[in-house]
Amino acid sequence: MLANPIDIQRHLKGVDYPADRDELLETARSEDAPLEVLEALESLPEDEEFDGPDQVMETIEH
Repeated sequence: MLANPIDIQRHLKGVDYPADRDELLETARSEDAPLEVLEALESLPEDEEFDGPDQVMETIEH
């Protein structure tokens, strides 16, 4: 099951951008994100920094 974009953003509340994949995952885990959200974030490139939630979603969707 794919993660709902609204759920992803809800669990990234409080992220201080720019942020890398590990920071996003850490925040999502601290917000008790469900497995689908964590899997979506784990699919992000390790070596990329994201400037904001729109860039996170764009990368997940492609």
